[in-house]
Amino acid sequence: MHNQIRTVRKARRLTLEQVAARCTPPTTAQTIGRLEMGTRVLSLGWLNRIAAALDVEPRALLNMAGDAELPICAVVAGDGAHAPTKAEMAAMPFVEPDMVGIRFAATLGDYRRGDQLWCRRLARADIAQAINRDILVPRPQGRFIFGRLLAIDAQNMQILPLADGARQQVVAQGDWLALPVQLVRQLGA
Repeated sequence: MHNQIRTVRKARRLTLEQVAARCTPPTTAQTIGRLEMGTRVLSLGWLNRIAAALDVEPRALLNMAGDAELPICAVVAGDGAHAPTKAEMAAMPFVEPDMVGIRFAATLGDYRRGDQLWCRRLARADIAQAINRDILVPRPQGRFIFGRLLAIDAQNMQILPLADGARQQVVAQGDWLALPVQLVRQLGA
């Protein structure tokens, strides 16, 4: 059975070794690799163990009916574009329960008008992994701050908005912030 373990693992920026160590009980990187490639049967037990290690719902690791795949018809390398040496499919993205989106109505920093960012919400305890990355922070009355997280302390976050000439802002840590994991850009628009 084709699964999404590799796609999710890569999106989480984890190695085979890291996922294997996060499993309860721990397993080997070789086993995780075999489960990813489908050379070992992905039982319900393995599905639940790996989903817990990746911090996703088990269904996020499966290709469910209606999931879309896009055939890869070319690979672009330093020497030009070539047909892939074996059949490849790109899994169309799935949405996890903790994801939110950002749409750009204007160009801002490296982001263009029309771009979308798909973001994973981070709980307060996980905010440190967002340092030196762009984030979205909810504020009262339906407002947000979007910018680069420069530093955090026990109560506050220092954020540099991306607008030209913007000043650093210090805001109280909330219950969550959103960390972009995928940029979606329409070409030619």
